[in-house]
Amino acid sequence: MFGLGTPEVVVILAIAFLLFGGKKLPEIGAGLGKAIRSFKNGLDEVENATGMEGLAKKLPGVREAVAVQEKIDQVKDIGKLLTKE
Repeated sequence: MFGLGTPEVVVILAIAFLLFGGKKLPEIGAGLGKAIRSFKNGLDEVENATGMEGLAKKLPGVREAVAVQEKIDQVKDIGKLLTKE
């Protein structure tokens, strides 16, 4: 969990409790949970709608990065063939 141990989490929760109070804290937690869920659902929709191939075609720079990765994989394969002999 982001490299936070139990003492750090307790301190963060205590500060949040002092800042917002006991009544407001559950509302903030619920709102944060809804926001995270909405964000994840939006990401899932984008991934399902475009797929990785569609994403590579639409975003600038991604196409080039995919081409470079393919070249690297080809060089690795050639290197493996040369070292086996």
